Amino acid sequence: MSGTKSGGHGGADDPFEEGGSSLLRQPKAVWATAGASVVAFMGIGLVDPILPSIARGLHATNSQVSLLFTSYFLITAVAMLITGFVSSRIGGRKTLLAGLALVVVFAALSGMSGSVGELVGFRAGWGLGNALFVSTALAVIVGAAAGGSSAAILLYESALGLGMACGPLLGAVLGDMEWRYPFFGTAVLMAVGFIAITAFLKEQPKPAARTSLLAPVKALGHGGLAATAASAFFYNYAFFTVLAFTPFVLNMSPYKSGGVFFAWGVLLAVFSVLVAPRLQRRFGSLKVLCGSLLLFAADLVVLGYGDHTTAIVCTVLAGAFIGLNNTVFTELALGVSDAPRPVASAGYNFVRWFAAAAAPFLAPKIEEWTDIHLPFVVAAVAAVTGAGIVAVRRRALTMEAEERAPQHATEDGVAAFAQ
Repeated sequence: MSGTKSGGHGGADDPFEEGGSSLLRQPKAVWATAGASVVAFMGIGLVDPILPSIARGLHATNSQVSLLFTSYFLITAVAMLITGFVSSRIGGRKTLLAGLALVVVFAALSGMSGSVGELVGFRAGWGLGNALFVSTALAVIVGAAAGGSSAAILLYESALGLGMACGPLLGAVLGDMEWRYPFFGTAVLMAVGFIAITAFLKEQPKPAARTSLLAPVKALGHGGLAATAASAFFYNYAFFTVLAFTPFVLNMSPYKSGGVFFAWGVLLAVFSVLVAPRLQRRFGSLKVLCGSLLLFAADLVVLGYGDHTTAIVCTVLAGAFIGLNNTVFTELALGVSDAPRPVASAGYNFVRWFAAAAAPFLAPKIEEWTDIHLPFVVAAVAAVTGAGIVAVRRRALTMEAEERAPQHATEDGVAAFAQ
């Protein structure tokens, strides 16, 4: 099977080739935005270690508590249609501040929730704020950074990986005292980010052309982009089965669960940033993607039927496959069609985040209807389906994507994951 070849870090403006000076010598505006980005990505895995604690504290079932992910990502999916529309009209700085303000308000309200219904609703508002922020942050960092785009992209990648890894740790440390504290902690940290961006970031130039609300949907008319989005939909179902359902299966203290998902996040970051580009250069994107999806499916089956220790190991190992898949999927999404990259990214993410909303709701329901093993079998079947779509549609996925310049691969991958 042929596949696209993707470049990784390196090249003329690689910050590592300059001793890292271009990466570290950044304006305060860049550091302020990157710091807020860390906290924004922490919010994705923040609730993982405290899901059982929230269920006990609010007298809710596992499926009810899992709606915290469903409402968050459902709004995130819909927001993909408006983030470009908004930022192209009011500018990057105002979009960042609007997103941060929404996160501060809704994270604080989440901590004050008196019922699981209130908490689910407030997480939806949080998802809207996070979508506005993370979909704009990379463009702002690249526009304000010193030392070339590679330094800015690497800084953003580092923020992404640090946030995904540290979110469960913050949730564990604060949640061990009281399940409400992680929400208040996030609100405080994002308020600090709001103040820093207000103080240090100047308004960025607005895009030359405004983005329409329907542009991302129209972009999905391209066969290659539609196939990528469809495959990513099934993959994301498997991904978020791990993220949202596994904490109930492990049934550990917040500290122990936070440690497991911290290790998971570290593998995700390492394989996304460092390993994926090397494998793509050697084997091609489509071979890497199909192989990773099939290995992910096998990992899910073992996770579902193994003992407790095996489940922990497989949960951590899943981070490696998720890191590989995220990078390759997002690069394909932005390279396979002739749509502008922000528009292609929005259309692709509009489709895939619906699966992120569905899995946290359906996995506990499937357990209630059957047993604790079957949700992982369903997730494995979803991952295999994603690999099947890639294999069947490989010509549509390869033909135009191979024409992309390799130096755009890393930038595209991070941009798409962020959006």
